[in-house]
Amino acid sequence: QVQLVESGGGLVQPGGSLRLSCAASGFTLDYYAIGWFRQAPGKEREGVSCISSSTYYADSMKGRFTISRDNAKNTVYLQMNSLKPEDTAVYYCAADPSGRLCVLWPPSYDYWGQGTQVTVSS
Repeated sequence: QVQLVESGGGLVQPGGSLRLSCAASGFTLDYYAIGWFRQAPGKEREGVSCISSSTYYADSMKGRFTISRDNAKNTVYLQMNSLKPEDTAVYYCAADPSGRLCVLWPPSYDYWGQGTQVTVSS
């Protein structure tokens, strides 16, 4: 059973931090490209960050978000700092079996989690 499960979302005040986790089961994510995406109500899904042999961040996330991987735990993390109300969305992780390209293009990813809600509000 191939599965991705996100966790770590919640309510945080502007300027605060959260760490999201993406736990994989049924496969080893070491050689997959893993992407984080988000979707706010009424808006299209947008790319946040991805990791393969390197990392990539969307412009609005650079300097605030950090993606990392713990192979022993088969988990990818997204550390989010200096959060803004505009960051409020459901955050999804996804896996690309090619494991080479790190591109924030949803059709490139074969496996998706169910998402975790992040709300930034005072």
